[in-house]
Amino acid sequence: MHLHEFQAKQLFAGYGVPVPEGRVADTVDGAVDAARELGGERWVVKAQVHAGGRGKAGGVQLADSPEAVREVAQRLLGSRLVTHQTGPAGLPVERLFIERPVDIGRELYLGMLVDRASRRVMVMASASGGMDIEAVAASTPDAIFTESVWPVAGLQPYQCRKLAFALGLSGGQVRELTQMLLALYRLFMAEDASLVEINPLVVTADGGLLALDAKLDLDDNALYRHPASAGLDDPGQQDPTERAAAGHGLNYVTLDGDIACMVNGAGLAMATMDLIKLHGGEPANFLDVGGGVTAERVAEAFKLILSDAKVRAILVNIFGGIVRCDLIAEGIIRAVQEVHLELPVVVRLEGTNVERGRRLLAESGLNLIAAEGLTDAAQKVVEAAR
Repeated sequence: MHLHEFQAKQLFAGYGVPVPEGRVADTVDGAVDAARELGGERWVVKAQVHAGGRGKAGGVQLADSPEAVREVAQRLLGSRLVTHQTGPAGLPVERLFIERPVDIGRELYLGMLVDRASRRVMVMASASGGMDIEAVAASTPDAIFTESVWPVAGLQPYQCRKLAFALGLSGGQVRELTQMLLALYRLFMAEDASLVEINPLVVTADGGLLALDAKLDLDDNALYRHPASAGLDDPGQQDPTERAAAGHGLNYVTLDGDIACMVNGAGLAMATMDLIKLHGGEPANFLDVGGGVTAERVAEAFKLILSDAKVRAILVNIFGGIVRCDLIAEGIIRAVQEVHLELPVVVRLEGTNVERGRRLLAESGLNLIAAEGLTDAAQKVVEAAR
């Protein structure tokens, strides 16, 4: 679950990580009031969306007067911000975060994530703050310093000092960074985070450290332990179809192609999309209906697929392990009849009672194209889409 910058900074502050004072606003007048409450003569107005690259896309702007804050807020609120991470549709700007500018001496990068290969939390730091860390990793990987955390002992002060020295910090800055990293690690573990980023972490003109930006992702699977955190979710930042799918217990990701996929199992879904690409097609979605396939779930899946106007053909690829293939076939037939489906549907079934399932599909009188194997299914659905 992604959090907005202002939400992440509120959590940072609660764990003792220094952040600039700011105010959140969801109206133009609220933005102006926030600037006046903060005081000063200049303010930074930040669009709150679940994406990076806001500054380059015009989502972070300086304002030299309350009237300038009003003008920026009028432009941003209600608009859709398009960055390199959002895709061409962009994301809606429904909130702004107002801060006073900071006199910046240096920009650094800090991050923590779960390293799947080592099954440990990895702490990352770089002196190349303010840049896309992916670009830094690709062009100058030696500029990224890492420390792997032993889960029994947790992050140790000596590891924090190593990172501080690698970043060129000295004196009291080393102590500040150590305290900040230990606080971030406490937050990471206590809140069941999957990613923490500060980019940039700034060294101010007077030598202090300040988290100028904040990115925080929480593990959805652990939200039952954090009921208060569940309220931090912003459904408006999600794809509407993906949000509807989650409500029905379906795993759905919208893609750019015209061949929809309905598969049970994430690995099988990935293989199905790969084969569609291999044979010249473009997947329109990733859709995993899960192991316990039912007629109701299949019907909801078809409705989600049909909400995408780009779709020209559908591939249903189901392995009947937990549920028999004949029951799956009956569910597909009922679902197709229910949603009045007119698009060509290629169906590949494998597993228990597969022959009976295929016979039911063949005798249904519906526009269902049977496939004998995965390659055959991919070829047929690509041809049907053409």
